[in-house]
Amino acid sequence: MIAEPLVPVPAAPEGSPYRHLRVTPLTTACGARVEGVDLGADLDDVVIAEIRRAVLDHQVIFFQGQTLTPERQVAFSRRFGPFSPVPFIEPTPEHPEVIAVVREASEMQPFTFGSLWHSDFSFLPEPPFASILHALELPPVGGDTLWASQTLAYSTLSTGMRQLLCTLVGRHSAVNAYSPKMQPIHDSFTGMVVHTSDDANRVQRHPVVRRHPETGRPALFANAQYTVGLEGFSPHEAKPLLDFVFEHAVRPEFSCRWRWSIGDVAFWDNRALQHMAMADFIGHRRAMHRTTVAGDRPVGVA
Repeated sequence: MIAEPLVPVPAAPEGSPYRHLRVTPLTTACGARVEGVDLGADLDDVVIAEIRRAVLDHQVIFFQGQTLTPERQVAFSRRFGPFSPVPFIEPTPEHPEVIAVVREASEMQPFTFGSLWHSDFSFLPEPPFASILHALELPPVGGDTLWASQTLAYSTLSTGMRQLLCTLVGRHSAVNAYSPKMQPIHDSFTGMVVHTSDDANRVQRHPVVRRHPETGRPALFANAQYTVGLEGFSPHEAKPLLDFVFEHAVRPEFSCRWRWSIGDVAFWDNRALQHMAMADFIGHRRAMHRTTVAGDRPVGVA
């Protein structure tokens, strides 16, 4: 039986030195390698506070050489908040808070689960704060994951574009991912079970620019996978604006790329990032466990 969630530990103060971790940035945009911690251990609050600080500072952090059972991964995730719902995707049988992200070697389609830029489940009323992904089995080549900083993407826009986007509300939906019309796509994912549903046609409205609830920094919050329109705009009016945002948000200079090794754990902040899995490992198996930490309703900056 999984214990009730612990009260989430606040982040260490901004600018305070790391006393229990070694944190090495990967790029100036986002991403850092974190060393000196065993995520499977019972970690003190002060260590959890530093890990949360590292996530806020770098948006996605990576731990190497970790050995996490599903139970320990759930326990670690709950130090940062309660479980976030994972709609449409069948969890692992023994661990309802864990989903297995698997591509079998027999899958020949030129795409994989998560291979479009997105922020996890942005179509939910309260999209998740964090996703935690543990690498269990990897192809000999390929299968990297990319992340792009949405705070940096926002900050590099012109003043006029920032002012415009701060007034807009995006329409988010899973219609192009998990509605019944997408079932043939999911049937090709033999390593995962996805249940498409008419529930995917629902629309949630979120600001195109959201204020991060912990750092206060503005970030773009629109993605090509789940943002299907703009409130108050006709489709042909919204399309050029959204196409610009989608392209700008994931420019290479805003991103970092991680080449996985078995035992790696990535921990990222969906409130400040988009990410995408590469599908360049056809003929090889890739298996990971993912847990998801609950977030809150996005709040705009206007």
